[in-house]
Order: sequence, then C-alpha cells, then structure tokens
Amino acid sequence: MKEKNEIAKVVDASGVVLPRAIHLVPMDNIGGFDVRPGFYDANGATAIPGGVNFTVHSHGATRIELLLFHREETEPFAVLPFPEHYRIGNVYSMIVFKLNIEEFEYAYRVDGPYEPERGLIFDRSKYLLDPYAKAVTGQSAWGKTPPHGQHYKARVVRDDFDWGNIRNPLIPMEDLIIYELHVRGFTMDASSNSRFPGTFAGLMEKLPYLESLGVNAVELMPIFEFDEMLDYREVDGQKLYNYWGYNTVSFFAPNTSYTASTEYNREGNELKRFIRACKQKGIEVYLDVVFNHTAEGNEMGPFFSFKGFDNNIYYLLTPEGSYYNFSGCGNTLNCNHPIVHQMILDCLRYWVTTYRVDGFRFDLASILGRDEHGAPMVSPPLLQAMAFDPILGDVKLIAEAWDAGGLYQVGSFPAWNRWAEWNGRYRDDMRRYIKGDGGLAQAAALRIAGSMDLYDTEARRNASVNFLTCHDGFTLHDLFSYNSKHNEANGWNNTDGANDNNSWNCGVEGETDDPEVNALRARMIRNSFALLMCSRGTPMFLAGDEFGNTQFGNNNAYCQDNITSWLDWSLLEKNRGLFEFFRYIIRFRKEHRVLRASLKNSACGFPDVSFHSTVPWRQEFGPQDRYVGVMFAGSERESGPQVVYVASNAYWNELSAELPQLPASMSWQLAVSTWQEEQAVYPQHGSRFTIGPRSVMVFEAK
Repeated sequence: MKEKNEIAKVVDASGVVLPRAIHLVPMDNIGGFDVRPGFYDANGATAIPGGVNFTVHSHGATRIELLLFHREETEPFAVLPFPEHYRIGNVYSMIVFKLNIEEFEYAYRVDGPYEPERGLIFDRSKYLLDPYAKAVTGQSAWGKTPPHGQHYKARVVRDDFDWGNIRNPLIPMEDLIIYELHVRGFTMDASSNSRFPGTFAGLMEKLPYLESLGVNAVELMPIFEFDEMLDYREVDGQKLYNYWGYNTVSFFAPNTSYTASTEYNREGNELKRFIRACKQKGIEVYLDVVFNHTAEGNEMGPFFSFKGFDNNIYYLLTPEGSYYNFSGCGNTLNCNHPIVHQMILDCLRYWVTTYRVDGFRFDLASILGRDEHGAPMVSPPLLQAMAFDPILGDVKLIAEAWDAGGLYQVGSFPAWNRWAEWNGRYRDDMRRYIKGDGGLAQAAALRIAGSMDLYDTEARRNASVNFLTCHDGFTLHDLFSYNSKHNEANGWNNTDGANDNNSWNCGVEGETDDPEVNALRARMIRNSFALLMCSRGTPMFLAGDEFGNTQFGNNNAYCQDNITSWLDWSLLEKNRGLFEFFRYIIRFRKEHRVLRASLKNSACGFPDVSFHSTVPWRQEFGPQDRYVGVMFAGSERESGPQVVYVASNAYWNELSAELPQLPASMSWQLAVSTWQEEQAVYPQHGSRFTIGPRSVMVFEAK
C-alpha cells in the first residue's frame, strides 16, 4: 500500500513516464476524461507531465467547450465543457489527463450573446481556432482546398529544439544590410536547383549564396500561418492565390506549407534550423509581421477564431457594429485594446524566445497606433510597450510607417528611440532623382546623408531603413524597364497596384534586344544600388535585384504563385557582372564605416557630411541641378582618417566636376564607377574629373 505523500508515476502527454507532483491529481471527470483546473496564466495548449493544459479567455462568452479531434477528422471524438468553477474572471483553464499530443487536434466552441449592432456575434455552431495555437492544421498542403467540412484546428507542439550555445549576432542598425525575400518564391522555380523548393529547407540550401552576396540580415515575408486559398481565383486559366501571405490566420504558428516534410507536433523545427544556421553565419533573421488585420475579413469574410471569441474586442468596429478598414483588407485589429495589446506582446516574445528571431518589420504599422475609434494616438500604449519590453530589448523594431487609411508617419512614427522606419521618402525622392527629374538634387543629398531633415536628433540617427525596392512595387530591373504597371494578369483590369512608381523605361516599354537600351538599364540599376549602399541609414533591397530578376512589369504580384514572383536563378549567370557589382559595392560599404555612421573625430578638417555641386563646397542646389556630390569624412583611432566622396550625375550629358582639395599628403582614388561592370580601383590625379551621363562615381582619399 502506497504512503499518502508518495510521489506517483504518471505518463506524460508524449507517452514518457515521469514523476509528477502529488497536487496534480484529477478532481473531476468530464466525458470520460480525468480533469482538473489548469494554469490560468498559460495561454494556449501546453503539454505537461501527465496531460495537457488548455487555457483560453473570452470577455463576453457565457460557455466554452473544448473539442478534441482525431487527426484530420472533421467531427470531434470528445466535447469537454469547461465547468463554471474552472473559470476565473474571463479565463477558462483545464488540465486533461492522459492525452497523447500526437493523437489529437483541438478547437473550441464558444457561446454568448448575438447582438451584431454591438459587435457581439457569438455562434456556438462554429468551430474556433485557439488564438494562441502554436501549430495549425486544416490547410497545410499549398494550393489545395481542404476537404469539405474541414476547418482550422490546432496541435500541441513539443518545444524541445536544441539551440546549443548559439548567440544572436546583435548587429548594430547602421551595419546591417537587409535582404527581403519570400520563402516560397526564393527557391520555387526549377532554376534554383533546390531539392526542397519553396520551403525553409530550400532557404537553408541557399545560405552559402547569401553569405557570398554579403548581406547580414534576411527579412522573411509573412511566415505566420496563412491560408493562400482564402482568395483563390482563376483568371484566364491561371491559378491565383493569396501568395504573399499578408492575411494572418494564426499569429503564433509557422506556415506549415513552407516545410519540406510534415512536422507533426514539432512544427517550426525546420524554420528553427534555418534561423540557427543563419546565426552561425552571422546573419540576423527578421519576420515581416501583420498585426493590422486578420484573414477573417469583414462581414462577408470567414468566421474561424477572433470573431467567435470576442469580435468587439479584437476588431475596430463602427458605432453600428461593422468593421473599420484601415488595412485595406476588410478589418482592422484593435491593437491598443488591453487584450489585443497583450496578445501581440505575447506573440512577439514567443517568436523571440522560442525561435530566436532578431527583429520584426511591422506591416502598416501606423494602425498599431490607432485607438478604438481609429484615431491616431500621440503615445500609443502598444508601441511604447514594445519599445521598453525586456524580452524585446535587443530586437530590431522596424515600422512601415503608414497605413491604408491615409495615415503617413515617415519621420514622425512614435519611436521612444527604439523604432526604425521604412523610409518611404528615401524611395520616392531617390527614384525621381535617379531617373532625372528636376528639382530633386537637394532632396537626394539629404537622403544620401541619412535624411537629417526627417531624423534630426542623435537618438534617431539610425531610424532610417533606406530602400528603393521591396516586395510591394517594381523590382529594380522593372523600375528601368517599364513606365507603367502591367498587372492585367491579376484579374482586376490593371486597376490594382500603385500608379506613382517613379519609374522610367529608358526609351522602350518592356523587354528589348536594343543593346544601347539594355546597357543604359544596367547602368541605372548600378547607379541605384551604388547610391543605396553609399547612403547613411540601413540599406534594404529585394531578393533577385542583384541579378536583374523581373516581374514583367507587375507591381502588385501578391497573387502570382508562378514565375512572375518566383526568382529566375538562370539570370544569375546571364547577369553575372551585375551580381559581382552588387557584391563589390556591399563589400565597399562594409570596409568604410564613414558611410554608415558619424565617426568620432574629423578628418582633413572636413565636416562629417557636406554637400557639393560640380564646384566644391557649393551646397545649394537649383531646380535644374542634376549633379549631387556628398562627402563623408571622419577618423577613428583604429581605422585612421576616412574620406569618401559620392558623385552622382542624373543628367543625360556628361559633366565636368571638381573634388574638394585634399592635404598634400593625400590624393583621391576612384573606387566605384557605374560605367563599368567590372570594378578596377585606380588613382585620380588632380581634383578635376569628368562624370558620364546618368552615372555614379565614388572616390576615397588615400
């Protein structure tokens, strides 16, 4: 006979025999399952010795039921109502004993009032996905419609990934070179020669390439669980999906269709292996996250999670109970409600602690600063909480500082000296300047110098993420191949996508065999990337730009799961000279810290940053000026003096210019010229030089 206080042996959720504390004993039996009240502060479903803890909350619910399913079944094998005494406040928590996490999936049913005019739309007939689900089933095979009656369900994930002694790179913002890519599109085309196309494992195969290119941060377009079939259409026989993934189904779960193999109950391990390998190479990994809306859409959209738990809390609603649409996607998450605020913080902490993510780029981040009525807040609690959260203390926070409701906050996003911004002004001003528009010289000089007019304090010096291309818009190749968007294949009669592209086709719309036009286009690409890499601020560019990838003029390829959006790796060999130029100019940036940050001391008596026309020290630019010279100068004990002069001629004729006078012991050396694909460093004798039409030259003092 056992002593009363003896520690009993139990079987845990994965079938392993483990000791358990004597207090974790069943207290009730529901539907044949031994249960007891659970851990109320542990949201989601968590495997514990002897069973699984289920915790969920709802402010307006009157009854919640836990549904257990056999794998891939559409109807539950068990329904376990939460007893009223298992509820504390608005939290329902229950431990179910002797559950093997590999043998079930789960969902919830939630009952409550139905008063749509107040935003209350509880519906007990709906099977609801846990908002804190760590893995989602119901749509895991890319491009396949789930069987009739199938719906989202969650799995319990075993979190036992071994990170070893790996440490985060902790690269300063000014030293980053960010490379934005789409997980599927990066290796999906046969030209990638990937054994695991379109997956995290496919990314792993390309790590040597990323290392060779020289980037040190990879920004993954959305990898939270999304359902590409929600917006599935066929146009002219072409299958169109929600390819980009900006339509979140579950914030805590990785997209299972991005894995090369099934990861039952270990979802996320393939992604973790990729992140760990990146860190071993000194490459940081950022996630593009979408907290501004969900895939549930508006009144016409699906009803699978947040609508059923607390519709009037999770979404911004009008006084009539309909959905505000500041996201352009049907609904808007009520980010500064304390419940949603807490969920977003929990989510970010989870990805940082469980996946070791180094940073986040927040899609339409201005929405995160709106109040419950949709009005912009001066000090949004959510943004402030992220800025000061201890777990997020070393994490990069990057805002897309605008939204679809017309709020534009580039240079004024609430920052607390922590937030960086996608600098949309950099993109727009530099595109216009590079293609030769008048009146842009002064703006271009400011952008190259770090947008001092937008980020005018020392604390915000590293807030600007400079970019000319990203997933949204033209590729760098297309920027100089098309005057207008060509989105007909999207099925909206070319009405979707931006019209203000600030692009230039160099004289011919689309692809051409004209060698002069193609040479000009290649030079314009080199001009653009040279200026991006020689600008203060954090540079970011779109995957494939380094070898001239094209989307055939489509500037809104969100639905194109085909060669329009997939990288064509055959272009890497075809445009090898362009790729080598990108590698060279990335290396040049890394070797010259003065391009990235203000140095401690002056060099040659020059100021930290100075502007020049074709005549040195003439810093005022007129409306007809298309030449801009920007000089960076400084000195450090370790590196000595560094002086770099960036000369750019956006004019269609060559110009004669003069470099600032150096001390007698120094001379100028030409380090970069976009006239040539192959870079050959050679001395510049004297201070006068000729710069060709539409070209960039970079000099350094030796």
